[in-house]
Amino acid sequence: MRDLIISDIHANWEGLSAVLAGTVGQYERVICCGDLVGYGADPNAVVEWVREHAAVVIRGNHDKVAAGLDSMEDFNPLAKRAAIWTMNALTDENMEWVKALPRGPVMVDGYSVVHGSPRDEDEYVIEGPEVRLAMEAAAVDLTFFGHTHLQGGFQLHDRKTVVIGPPFPDEDEYAFEIAAGYRYLVNPGSAGQPRDGDWRVGCAIYDSEVKAVQLLRFPYELETAQGKIREAGLPPLLADRLARGY
Repeated sequence: MRDLIISDIHANWEGLSAVLAGTVGQYERVICCGDLVGYGADPNAVVEWVREHAAVVIRGNHDKVAAGLDSMEDFNPLAKRAAIWTMNALTDENMEWVKALPRGPVMVDGYSVVHGSPRDEDEYVIEGPEVRLAMEAAAVDLTFFGHTHLQGGFQLHDRKTVVIGPPFPDEDEYAFEIAAGYRYLVNPGSAGQPRDGDWRVGCAIYDSEVKAVQLLRFPYELETAQGKIREAGLPPLLADRLARGY
């Protein structure tokens, strides 16, 4: 089975569309690690596509806030403004669907899907001790996660952690195999708002038969996505940051 793993779309329809166009015919199933909404101007289009096509979807922190399930007190001013705008923009049907999304971890045929971490759905796993603690807390050896918008991941063996990927800015792919006896945390990257200095959107494809992961990057219609954000009356910085990959 080949699964397309996506995360952190953040209402960027152009970003999601580029991922889908770039992976046509390469997967059988779509798995989403959360944060469908927030920041971008197309929450309904993104939610409706994911509702129809994804086999497994878990909630992210922006999904929780937009659905009224969590407070905005930990959000910065930009995120708060985007969340309020999203609350007003979502249709009633899409709002109810987002509200019903399950929290991670969720098991998918031998691997796990979380938003932030196996320990806490809102934890940021970036570096340091939290990486090892997160992997040790996982129920299985392979976990896909999002939240950080940083494509790549970590490999753990004998309590030693090795950083994985992502592709270099002049490359489109970074591939690796899942080795027996090792633990992995893999972030497919953001399909809507990358934060690793590369403006291209990201995703992963996991082939369970050969135990291999591909991390992929795609350019997208950046100016269109930026224009929609500005036209919607969202903070202009949310449009500007897309070009910087942060």
